[in-house]
Formats: sequence, C-alpha cells, structure tokens
Amino acid sequence: MNILILGGTIFLGKHLVAEALKREHNVTLFNRGKHNPDIFPEVEKVRGDRLTDLNKLSGRKFDAVIDTCGYFPRAVKISAEFFEDNIPHYTFISSISVYSNLSEKGIDENSETGTIEDETMEEVTGESYGPLKRLCEKVAESVYGNAALSIRPGLIVGIDDPSDRFTYWVNRTARGGKMIVPDSFDRQIQYINARDLAAFNIHMIEKGAGGIYNVTGPGKPETFGEFISECIKVTGVSPELIKVSEEFILKNDIAPYTELPLWVPESWSGMDEVNISKAINAGLKFTPTTETVSETLEFDRLRKNYTLRSGLTPERELELIELLKRDLK
Repeated sequence: MNILILGGTIFLGKHLVAEALKREHNVTLFNRGKHNPDIFPEVEKVRGDRLTDLNKLSGRKFDAVIDTCGYFPRAVKISAEFFEDNIPHYTFISSISVYSNLSEKGIDENSETGTIEDETMEEVTGESYGPLKRLCEKVAESVYGNAALSIRPGLIVGIDDPSDRFTYWVNRTARGGKMIVPDSFDRQIQYINARDLAAFNIHMIEKGAGGIYNVTGPGKPETFGEFISECIKVTGVSPELIKVSEEFILKNDIAPYTELPLWVPESWSGMDEVNISKAINAGLKFTPTTETVSETLEFDRLRKNYTLRSGLTPERELELIELLKRDLK
C-alpha cells in the first residue's frame, strides 16, 4: 500500500512510519520539517503546511492517509476535502478526551461526547481539546463516510514519549528513596504502548476499516499498585512508598496527571476504565507491561541532562513529605 502520513516525525507518527515500513508499505510524509527532518531517509518527504500547501500533493494518489496532527475542524476539512478524490481511506487520530462524562465507568464508542459553544474556536485548552477532536472526527466522517477511521487513544506511552507521564514513574522508581505515590493502589489505570497503537492503525488500514475505536490498554485490567510493582521489578529498586490520599493531593494543589501522572480524582476515574472490546475484537494486541516498562527505562537512561516534563520535582516532593509529616502529628 501507499500511505501518506500528515506529520510522522514525532512520537506516534514515528511509530506509525516504522510499523508501515515493517509491513513493507510505501510511506510518504507531509509536514513542515520542523521536527527530526532527517529521520527515515528512505521515506519521501514533502514539506509544507497542511493549511496552505496541500497543492504540493496535487494529482498524487495514495491508498490511505493518516492525520496525526489535526486539532481544529477547519484544518481537517481542508485536508479531507483535498484528498477525497485521490485517497480512498482517511484515519484521524483522536482521543478518549472526546467523552463528556469521565466519571462514567465502561465508556464505549457510543457514549456521549463533549461540546463547546463556539465550534470555530482554535485554541486548545483543557475544556476545548476533547470537543474539538470530536468535531474533527465529524468532519472526516462527513467527507469520507464509512471510509473514515477515528482512533481514540488513551494515554500513549513508550519510546519517545514526550509527555513523560508514564516515564516519570519508571524514572522515579529507579532513583529510589522516599517516593510519594497516590494511595489508590487498587484503582485501575489504562495506557497504550505507541507501538501497539501504530500496529492496530496500520492493521485497520490494511482491512480498509472505518468507524470509531477506543484504543488503550493494557490487555487486561491493571491497577496502579500492580504497575508500581512492575516498575520495582524492572528497575531492581524498591523505594520507600509514601502514600498520600486524594484529600492531601487536592488540598496541596498537586496537579492530577501532571505532577502525579496516571492519577486522577475519583470524579475522573472513568477515563481509566474505558471499554476497548471493539478494538480487541478488531485485532488490537498488547505489549506486556514488563516490556513497556523495560523499554521506557532504557529510553529514559539514554537521555542525558534531561528534565522530565511531568511528575514531582525532587524539591517539591521533599516539601510535600514535610507537609505530610506535619499533618500526621
């Protein structure tokens, strides 16, 4: 197959390219060349802005296009309408953030999605991100019909993850010492290895499949406590776990999902119990947690003089440990 990827040079995009090449497909990248411009030297690269330069692909025919970088419906409308006569299949990478009620357990593809009053706004915020992604899906569906594939990932993790939300716990466990952790060890968490997401996407393109799919993991329910145990096993380090309650977290303005990655308040916990049975039935496969933690540890160790983008800083963690001591007196 000849596959066109909009983006393709950072995180998920890199995994999509690697997976497509592994399956012996031809890949062309269309992007502005701002990130990793020399990556994949064997792949054709067309430089341009998706809003103004798609004419550089005029007359080119592909079997499928993957849109990894659509955030606003106007941009997706431009690309979908431009490609519809020459590319029969359109994948849009969306998000489980489209759902309006993240306290609901077992969210599936038919669950209610969020809305925003001004559908023309082009500013990504915590409130607008999900609804804008849903509007982008609708645009692709309106142009491509059953040939539009909307992938709704949960937290994407693994090699080259720029968010460090998963990496933080691997890194922090490896450092040892007193480690603050949320006390919700029995609460389920969900995440998807970027390789698994990419493999599923290319598999669905090969089948010519359309529709909407929640794509997260791991393959069987996993608790936060089980995940931390895997981090301890893989790193060979056993930190002293300092468990803190939701009350303590919120009282001290510890940011959910950023300062304490993989943790959200109970009122958002539905985002970690999303129904993924449709994707599993369609062929979604999972990398074992041990392997994902191991490759993340190796990836993290290769980054020299790097400051994590998520998680508690050492100074903030010490401060919170002192506050906890005072609370317990």
